[in-house]
Amino acid sequence: MRTIAIISQKGGAGKTTLAVHLAGAAARHWVSLIIDTDPQATASRWSQWRAGKDPEVIDCGAPSLLADKLAKANALGAELVVIDTPPHADAMARQAAKLADLILVPCRPRAFDLAAIEATAELVGAAPSPAFVVFMAGPPRAPLIYREARELISGQFGLAVAPVSLQERAAFHHSTAAGETAQNFAAGGKAAAEADALWTWTCEQLHMPASSHAK
Repeated sequence: MRTIAIISQKGGAGKTTLAVHLAGAAARHWVSLIIDTDPQATASRWSQWRAGKDPEVIDCGAPSLLADKLAKANALGAELVVIDTPPHADAMARQAAKLADLILVPCRPRAFDLAAIEATAELVGAAPSPAFVVFMAGPPRAPLIYREARELISGQFGLAVAPVSLQERAAFHHSTAAGETAQNFAAGGKAAAEADALWTWTCEQLHMPASSHAK
């Protein structure tokens, strides 16, 4: 079983959007699960809108319970678990980072968001697993913005940046509101292509194939 922790100490960074699209992509080929540790329970609401379709979403209200939740998921046959963490919650984020095989830090490529990433960089820097920033909801066709943001994050905060971003596209908003992912809601669109590319890259970091057996 592989585990991904989605961590950002800033609210509105796109953690749940990232979590559901990765877990949703995984669910096409693997037994995937989302552990929703955010009191706002956004991923859990998304799961309710899906009317029982995979991936399953379970909640976890305390950092001390997270390891047990992961152990039970592994025992029940989960192959990929995505942990969606709340903002401003050092204890839960640190525990998720400690237990994850890969840490992804969603961040909008805007000044206030970039300035706020310092706290997250310090938190994930102490974790044993690799961490990458994933740009979320940035403007399409703005290479200078992404280049400057990448240079700031790598130079000032020492974090690597994923080569794939999920840009500002209506399909991400409409799909999650419908309890879907962009790949199902608008197959063949730009949002779906970005989500698929991010899934493929994520699998490379986890040393697992992007597709495998039929479940």
